[in-house]
Formats: sequence, C-alpha cells, structure tokens
Amino acid sequence: MDLLWVLIVGGLIGWLSGNLIGRDVPGGVLGNVIAGFVGSWLGTELLGARGPVIGGFHIIPAIVGSIIALLIFFALARGGAFRRR
Repeated sequence: MDLLWVLIVGGLIGWLSGNLIGRDVPGGVLGNVIAGFVGSWLGTELLGARGPVIGGFHIIPAIVGSIIALLIFFALARGGAFRRR
C-alpha cells in the first residue's frame, strides 16, 4: 500500500509541475511519476527537507525540483544539446 501511495503522490507532483509550466509531460502517467521522483530528489538536494511531507515527499522542494527538471528536459528536447545540424 505504501508503494501505491508513493506512486500516486509522485505522479501528482509531476502532473502539477507540468501544468505550472504549461507543458504536457511526455510519457503520460509514467512520465509524471518519473518527473515527480526526479523532481523530489533534485528539489530536496537544492532546498533541503522543508515543508509538509506527503507520501514521503517534501512537497514544496519536490514541486520546485520537478519544475527545474522539466525545464531542463524541454530545453534539451527542443534541440539544445541533441540538435543535428
């Protein structure tokens, strides 16, 4: 049951951060969960463990980190580092 709760909260964090920047996360539900997990790790590393905890995620750093991770992903996918000339 704990794993299911973690997946749901991670997916919601990824979905919310995608909506905040106005872009759909590629990969659907799985992409949202991955964005939530990566964002949680990145945000906690950058901001520390602050704010309320839901499902093992510190919500504020997780959302901020997920937004940063998605912005980096979209910049690279748009052609930043992988563009062929």
